[in-house]
Amino acid sequence: MTVTVVSMPEVTVTRTDFAGARERLAADSLLLVDVELPPDAASVPLAARLGLDAEELDWFGRTGEPARADFLGDRAGFVVPVVQGDAIEHVHVVVTERFLATAHHGLGDLARKIAQGLRHERPVDSVHMLFIVLQEALATFRLSAVRNLLETEELEDEMFEDRRAEQLQSLARLRRRSAQLHHALLPFLQVTDTVLTRRMINPSFPEERQRSAREFQTAGRLVLADIESLQEATRRSFASYSSLVAGEQNGVINRLALVSVIFLPLSFLTGFFGMNFTFLTDKLETRDDFWLLAIGLQALVLLGSFYLLHRTRIWRRLLDED
Repeated sequence: MTVTVVSMPEVTVTRTDFAGARERLAADSLLLVDVELPPDAASVPLAARLGLDAEELDWFGRTGEPARADFLGDRAGFVVPVVQGDAIEHVHVVVTERFLATAHHGLGDLARKIAQGLRHERPVDSVHMLFIVLQEALATFRLSAVRNLLETEELEDEMFEDRRAEQLQSLARLRRRSAQLHHALLPFLQVTDTVLTRRMINPSFPEERQRSAREFQTAGRLVLADIESLQEATRRSFASYSSLVAGEQNGVINRLALVSVIFLPLSFLTGFFGMNFTFLTDKLETRDDFWLLAIGLQALVLLGSFYLLHRTRIWRRLLDED
C-alpha cells in the first residue's frame, strides 16, 4: 500500500506511511490523503489506520462497495466510479472541512493526477477539492463514451462499404461497453443527486458550494446523455447491419426466383413427357416428334421465360442492386 499526502495551497506531494498520514490529518488542514491499495488486496480497515471513525466509515477501503453518497454529519462519504481503460474502478472518498481522503485499487498514481488539476483550480477548501475529484471522475466517463461513439460511427460507415462478420463482434462489444458505462454511472448520479439536493435545501449551505453542486449535477446529466447517445448509436448500427443482411438475402431469393422461372417449366415438361401414357409411348415414336416436342417445346419455353424476364425488367433491377 502507498500513502500519498497532497498539502494545499502549495500543492506539495509527499509519500508517507499510515502513521505519518495520521499525524498530518490531526495537525494540518486542507489536505488530500490518497491510499493506493494493491489490485488484489482484500478489504482493509483504512478508517482506523488513518485515525478516522472506524465504525461509521467501515466501508472505506472495502472491496465490492456499490456507488455511495452519504452525508455523515460533519463529513460526507462517496464511492465514485471511474473509467480506467476497459475496466470501471471505484474510488472511496471521505471529506470533512479539513481534509479529503481517497482510497482505490488499481488506479495508479491517482494523487499526482489530482494534484495536477488542483494546481490549476486552486481550491479554497476540501469541499471544493471534492467537486474537482467528482468532475474528474465524470470526465473519464465522457471520454470513454465519446471514443466509443466515434468507433461505432466508423464501424457503421465501414459496413455500408464492405460488410464483414468481425464488425458484428465489434458492435456487440461496444453495446456491452455502453451498458457497463450506463449501469456504473446512473446509480452514482441518483444517490449524489439525492444528497446534494437535500443539502442545497438547507439555507446554511454556502452559495459557492451550491454552485459547485449544480455544476456537477449538470455535468452528470450531460455525461449520462452522451452514454445514452452511445447506446442509441449501437442499437442503430445493429439495425443497419440487420438491414444489410436482409438486403443480401433478398438478392439471393431474387436470383433463386429467376432460376425457378427458367427451370420450373422445363422440369414440368420433362416430368410430363416422362410419364408412361399410351399416347406418349405408342404414338410419339419418330425423330421429328422428338425434335418437335422434346427439343422445340423446351426451347420455346426458354424463349418465353427470357422474354418475360425482359418485359418485367427483373434483370435490370438485379444489376442495379449489384
